[in-house]
Parts: sequence; C-alpha cells; structure tokens
Amino acid sequence: MHAFATTRWQLLRLAIAMFFTYMTVGLPLAVIPLFVFQKLGFSDIWVGVVIGVQFLATLLTRGYAGRLADQRGAKRTTLYGMLACGVSGFFCLLAVLLPEEPLYQIGLLMIGRLILGLGESLLLTGNLTWGMRLAGAEQAGKVMSWNGMAIYGSLAAGAPLGLLIYQHYGFIALSGMIIVLPCISLFINGSVARVTPLQGHRVSFWSIMYKIWRMGVILALQGIGFAVLSSFVSLYFAANQWGNAGFALSAFGGAFVLVRVFLGGLPDKYNGYKVALLSLFIECMGLITLYLAPNFSVALLGAALTGMGCSLVYPAIGKEVVKAVPAQTRGTALGGYSAFQDIAYGVTGPIAGVAVAYLGYRGIYLAAAVAVMMAILLSFTTLLRSRKTTS
Repeated sequence: MHAFATTRWQLLRLAIAMFFTYMTVGLPLAVIPLFVFQKLGFSDIWVGVVIGVQFLATLLTRGYAGRLADQRGAKRTTLYGMLACGVSGFFCLLAVLLPEEPLYQIGLLMIGRLILGLGESLLLTGNLTWGMRLAGAEQAGKVMSWNGMAIYGSLAAGAPLGLLIYQHYGFIALSGMIIVLPCISLFINGSVARVTPLQGHRVSFWSIMYKIWRMGVILALQGIGFAVLSSFVSLYFAANQWGNAGFALSAFGGAFVLVRVFLGGLPDKYNGYKVALLSLFIECMGLITLYLAPNFSVALLGAALTGMGCSLVYPAIGKEVVKAVPAQTRGTALGGYSAFQDIAYGVTGPIAGVAVAYLGYRGIYLAAAVAVMMAILLSFTTLLRSRKTTS
C-alpha cells in the first residue's frame, strides 16, 4: 500500500510539473495569431505557418525523443524538454526587444516556436515513458489521462491568462513567464526517481510505425479539430465581435479535464476503440456546433463539446499502441503515435489559413468535422479488424 501511495504521489508530481511546463505552449496560443496578424501585419496564412511550425518541429523530433527515452532515460529526456521550452521564451523576448522589423521579428518568433516544438516532443515522450515505467503498463491509460489533464488544463488556464498578460503588460511579460515556468517544474519533479532503461532487442522505428499506423491516423484525424480551434478561434471570435476568445480555449480545456477526472479510467477498463468511437462522435458534434454557432454562448458550448470528445481519444487508442509493441520500445512507439497528432497540428494550420479565404472562419470547423467523421469510420473498421485477429 505504501509503494502504491508513493507511485501515485510521483505520478502526481510529474503531472503538476507537466502543467506548469506546458503553460509555455498555452500562454502564447491565443496571443500569437493576434500578434502576427495585428501587430506584425502578416496574413492568415502566416498565422497558420507560425502556429504550425511548432508542431512540425515536434513531429520531426518524435523519433529522436522516443529513442532517447528508451535508451538514455525518460527522466533525462523530460528535463531536456523543460530546458528547451524555457529557451523558447528568450527568442520570443528577442522578437520584441530588437528593432521593429517585421521580417526579423517573425523569424525570431519562428525560431522560438521550433525550439518549443523540440521541447514539447522531449517533454511529452519523456514524461509518458517515465510515468509508465513508474506505474506499470497496466496503468498506461491512467498515466496518459493524467498527462492529458495537465496538458489541456494548462491550455485552459494558459490561453486566457496569456491574453490578459499580453493586453495589460505586453509581449515582454508573456515571454518572461515562458522562461520562468519550466524552472518551477524542475523544482517540482527534479527529485522524482529516475527509471533505468529496459534492455532487450531493439526494433526499427519504421517496423514499429507499421504496427501502429492505423491508430496514428485515427489520432491525426481527431487532432484536426483541436488544431483548427487553437489556430483560428481568436480570429473567428474577433470577426464576430464575440469578446475574449481565450474563454473558448478555456471551455475546451475545462471540459477536456473534467472528462479525464471523472471518466479517465475508461480506457483501462474497456476496449480502446469503443471508447474512442464515442469520444469522436462527441467531438464531431462540437465542431458542427461551432460551425452553426449564432452567438458567443453557443460557440463556447461547441468548444466544450469538442474538448469532451477529444479528451479520451489519445489514451484510449494509446492503450492499444502500448499493447501492440514490446515493453522496451514503448517510448519509441508512443513517440511515433504522437507524431501523427503532430502531423495534424502542423499541416492543419497552414492549410486552414488558405481555406479561410474560401470557406471563411466558420467553414473550417465544418471541414474539421468531416475529418473526424473519417476517424470514426477508421476506428470502426479497425475495431472489426482487431476482433477478427483475436478470434
């Protein structure tokens, strides 16, 4: 019982540290589109590029992060990620302090976003691998759920807080917060026990990807909804004169966390694909609600439903990923699995930026709902395929 309580406390510390570090992503999320579009004078396409480049960097470093966690240690990988997240704040700071030249400013901003993408990759992959080694594979769903609560809770709190800081104190104060927050996380979980990397036959990254690609595509299609929401909700709300768009991200994150708190154990109890199917249906309804929203309140409802739907997809499908690969390659598998989500985040921003010219801010939410419908279809066929394999 004492060992169980100790492990639970360690997992809680990892989640709390994740919350503070991931604020480096949440704080600028609603600010960057406004800063690039209004302050620097760049187009919607550039808004999507600046948002998406972070996810591209995360995508390109997932394999490296997974191998580092599996072979050199999950704790080391996590701490490196925290360091990179903090360094990204220095480039945001330089983008404001240097002479006002939009091309230089957006260039520095993009370098900071690239470093933040690397930090996010190391942080998420390292923290998940660290937690699973501490708790055991049978609690994989719980570990992913707790990390997800920390991540989206951070987004829910960070988005409106970031806008508040930006509006009252400016981009310099926001950059300072990004630098300081990872230091708090290092203090919280720096003394949590490290885990020794598992020994065993190492298989190639691509052979692992072959085993999990269907699961990854489901995650990618699901991620389009959040990518559209996070990239363009501030401009969507501004175009409709609906007030603080940060509350839409708060509604998303708050609903996401509540589902994780009260229903986070479902992926460990039931078939992951069944949990994912229900979740994807709710996400689809949320995106359609955003598309049809006539006012601020209905738009917030749509954001909340989207958050509810997104909440359990990652751990539900992720549990199936963990079951599909050997124990010594789980960090690599989780890195590869998460890479599909990064693809969705990285590609959706620029494509949606172009699509806005034809569909409007409202129409891109309907397009995202169609992508989620495709995820529903793939989840259903994969569930049937898994039943045939086990029967």
